[in-house]
Amino acid sequence: MGTNGNGRRVGAKQLDVRRPIEEGECVSLNDESPELDFQYDDCDTQANEIAELYSYTEHPEFQFNVKAFEDIMEEFNFPPSWQRLSNQQQRTVVMKLLEHLDLAVTEIRMRATRCILYLAQGCWAEMQSDAEQAQWARHNIMILYDMGTFSAFVELLNLEIVRSNAAVASRKLAESLADSTNLRVILSVLYLITEHMRTEKDNPASEYIHLVKNFKEEIGTPFGEELLPVKLLGMVTQLCAGTTPHFPMKKVLLLLWKILLVYLGGSKELKERKGRLREKYGLPPITEDTLDVIKGMRSSSPPPNAADMIENQNPGQRKLKENERALRRQTLIKQTSLDESDEQIFVDKEETGNGSEDYSMEFQSMSTDGMQNINQNCPDYMYIKRFDSPPPPPPLPRSLPWRSKVRQKDIDMFLDNVRVKFVGYSLPGDRQTIAGLPQPIHEGIEILKKHMYTSLAEVQAERELEIARSPLTRGEKEVEETEAETLYRAMLPNLPQYMIALLKILLAATPTSTAKTYSMNIMADVLPEEMPMTVLQSLKLGIDVNRHKEIIVKAVTATLLLLLKHFKLNHVYQFEFMSQHLVFANCIPLVLKFFNQDILSYIGAKNTIPIFDFPACVIGEQPELTEECLEIGGSPVPYSWRNVFSCINLLRILNKLTKWKNARIMMLVVFKSAPILKRALKVRHALMQFYVLKLLKMQTKYLGRQWRKTNMKTISAIYSKVRHRLNDDWAFGNEIDARPWDFQDEECALRVCVDRFNQRRYGTGDYIESELKPVDTDINSVLDINVELDEEFKMNYEVWLEQEVYNNEINWDVLLSA
Repeated sequence: MGTNGNGRRVGAKQLDVRRPIEEGECVSLNDESPELDFQYDDCDTQANEIAELYSYTEHPEFQFNVKAFEDIMEEFNFPPSWQRLSNQQQRTVVMKLLEHLDLAVTEIRMRATRCILYLAQGCWAEMQSDAEQAQWARHNIMILYDMGTFSAFVELLNLEIVRSNAAVASRKLAESLADSTNLRVILSVLYLITEHMRTEKDNPASEYIHLVKNFKEEIGTPFGEELLPVKLLGMVTQLCAGTTPHFPMKKVLLLLWKILLVYLGGSKELKERKGRLREKYGLPPITEDTLDVIKGMRSSSPPPNAADMIENQNPGQRKLKENERALRRQTLIKQTSLDESDEQIFVDKEETGNGSEDYSMEFQSMSTDGMQNINQNCPDYMYIKRFDSPPPPPPLPRSLPWRSKVRQKDIDMFLDNVRVKFVGYSLPGDRQTIAGLPQPIHEGIEILKKHMYTSLAEVQAERELEIARSPLTRGEKEVEETEAETLYRAMLPNLPQYMIALLKILLAATPTSTAKTYSMNIMADVLPEEMPMTVLQSLKLGIDVNRHKEIIVKAVTATLLLLLKHFKLNHVYQFEFMSQHLVFANCIPLVLKFFNQDILSYIGAKNTIPIFDFPACVIGEQPELTEECLEIGGSPVPYSWRNVFSCINLLRILNKLTKWKNARIMMLVVFKSAPILKRALKVRHALMQFYVLKLLKMQTKYLGRQWRKTNMKTISAIYSKVRHRLNDDWAFGNEIDARPWDFQDEECALRVCVDRFNQRRYGTGDYIESELKPVDTDINSVLDINVELDEEFKMNYEVWLEQEVYNNEINWDVLLSA
């Protein structure tokens, strides 16, 4: 395939072209953590996404699809070659296959589903190359969808779920691949249609754009009683409850993710909708996109360990044996520069005199004079000689990558503090009066207002406060029926169970988990009926199991992040409701548990066998299983695309859960996340390091002075890469300013607001505040109400009479007159 099965089709690591290479510069040829050329996106390439749908143990079943196709074509009196049929004949065959799906005989029905799966896979038995197979798969899937195959297979999925629930009592304890055969065929067809529709959606010039539009409308319409994403989430919940242990969870999660991606939209749709909403609320447009800004950043060098420090101080001893290097690395030495550039790897900045580092000049090289001194001790490095070439581009300006921001809440707090300090009075709610304040304070207020940023979440929260204060006059007139709104309303009754189920599966697939940490079986669709008999078969199964777990982690993290982003854009309290239940389900310690491993090994894991990926495993002559064939077709990129993608997703989820939430930030501190996150900085990718540094920044003020003193290089990296809030004293705030006893009150107040929002918008009937509901003051109607008395009260009725009636003196005249 030219890739490792889960990475982009890119070449080997190239030199950084964003800065000029100076003459005589040393470039490492054996760097342990090279800078990754990973490009973050909504998902991987279509070929890799389809290849990840199938486990390696499913390969023998591909021949069953061909056999079903040949038998049915013979039955229909057509030649067993799909390419030879005209377009009308192909549609006739599809129509007859759909008629077979309505038959009551399971064998005939499943034979037709296997035949349709073979068509959706591109009729690979007739093809000579991957490109030809992909072309026919696209053609066939568009015919299948146009004929109504998708809705027919959703009905089949409902039927299989009902049959599974009925037969679960008779199932054996050990689940294997054979127990989920029918479900896997149905889910595979649904996934292939969805994945091709997602790809066509990104191509506005496609001739099938009308089918994509119809598909999006179809998945937004309930199939029976519920939406398809809700049905798939229900399957996840059933697996975690133990009622259906044979469900093929990887295919369910992949289908759920891609359905949501098509229905809700990816990052492009999010950006466009955010721009429209800000324009609707009269807010200025967004000028900085996080992903675009970070593409221009360089990753920081990881914190050097003890061995690197010794080598820097003793240049003559750099060429040491690997076993001696490993022994020296066990030495503990104070952390050195986190953001040291590649050109300055042998320069000890602490010896330069003033000890100051210029982190804003990451794109600039050292001077040629400085490099000449380094080249004398550069045996393991490649010496680059600059030949005649065009002049290098000018260096980037000395500036921070982000424009600073400040919230209206911060400006209000600043005004209150300076008024009390200089004038001795406070004007709550007054944002204009600055009389009596010194001129520098006036200038400071102007600067703060110049950098003020109002988010959509603040506007939506303020609107909810207005509705709560004046529900009759300022009430919500109508709710815009967006895709996210429809999905949230459908998920709301069981959303806590869905979050718990997804996190349980994420825990079970985490590399640091053991068999004792989870009770469900997520391997039912990868373990064969008979265990492998040879060493090579066992090795292949081991790779398949690890690959299976990685794909599950990828699907769960992408699904959670997608839901969080769309709910936050649609309404902040929808996002907060989902976030609260993720926190209640221990999402924060789970993410930290995930990163508490050798993250470089996880990023670089090659749990894939390229020649066994679809369609390479079925096109052309297949080699025998040997030790050499496990290595054929490996990718030159030093990372696994899906693992880097999963790690960035988890960091983004953790950032969304903890941003501006002091109680949750304290959870990061309590769970000792700082050393875990610092180890994640070893992955040299700018986007991943950015989200790690954001998490470290928000808890810096709670980690104490000693931590800040010993991690000044990390703080410098935060300063140079993370956005600044103008009056956020994140780096030097002392513990007295941190008020942990107030944090729980903030969480409780937020929960009250979220519950009020859900009750008002999604409660039964016309919701009115309880204080505004009319009270029945007619004594006759009150006495006519039938009151159900519990058994305990009936047994102690005489005691109640004695204490509450006979022993209490009641002034009836006063009571009646009132």
